[in-house]
Amino acid sequence: MGRVAGKVCIVTGAASGMGKADAERLVAEGASVVLTDLNEKDGQAVANSLGEKALFIRHDVTSEEDWKKVVQTTVETFGRLDVLVNNAGMMALGSVVDCTIEDYRRVNAVNSEGVFLGCKTAIPAMEAAGNGGSIINMSSVAALHGMSFVAAYSASKGAVAALTKSVALFCRERRNGIRCNSIHPDGVKTPMVFKVATGAESATREEIESLSTEAHPMCEPEDIAALVLYLASDESSFVNAAEMLIDNASTATPPIGV
Repeated sequence: MGRVAGKVCIVTGAASGMGKADAERLVAEGASVVLTDLNEKDGQAVANSLGEKALFIRHDVTSEEDWKKVVQTTVETFGRLDVLVNNAGMMALGSVVDCTIEDYRRVNAVNSEGVFLGCKTAIPAMEAAGNGGSIINMSSVAALHGMSFVAAYSASKGAVAALTKSVALFCRERRNGIRCNSIHPDGVKTPMVFKVATGAESATREEIESLSTEAHPMCEPEDIAALVLYLASDESSFVNAAEMLIDNASTATPPIGV
């Protein structure tokens, strides 16, 4: 317990799935957490369940003004900013031929531009606090080997991976003590993945669990949260610009016969 005691964190996309698990784990380990999402009802419910160390803010990650408001409110409420978890994301099915330009731009606006705006806005606030900091960007194995059926998503997560390294180098050159790393999951049992896979707007826990098969096992959001906690903590003080895989070796052996 207490691995991030006293730290102040922002977690985007925290109303459900990985973001919810991240926020819960960070609060449990002593952090104060600002949860953000477009889903006000569920986001507020998660924040309420976490008590006085949690605050929910409605947030469109594609809006620079929203980002400024979130960071400003975080500093005004909790005194500083130490950790940013750029978790908010979306997925749209479609190969490079089938994907519409509208879907391509929409996915990249959320997944790529949203992360850019988060880094851009958070770094000055972390520098002002003078305690260094940790930026954790959620990417995907799609950034490393591509996925033919989600062209826009693959492109957006590739951009996140490259931006992460750029941010890490920028901060190292400034000697501001801020680290930036990316996490690359394969399959995670979340409502977003279930929605994309089935088209259903909602799902029970049992239905989400059914996504995981013997041929393609999927991890829990809590598995991601454990790595987020490590990267947020001082335990990872020398980990910077890393691509952290959580994929059960899926990238070690590419699919056969495709």
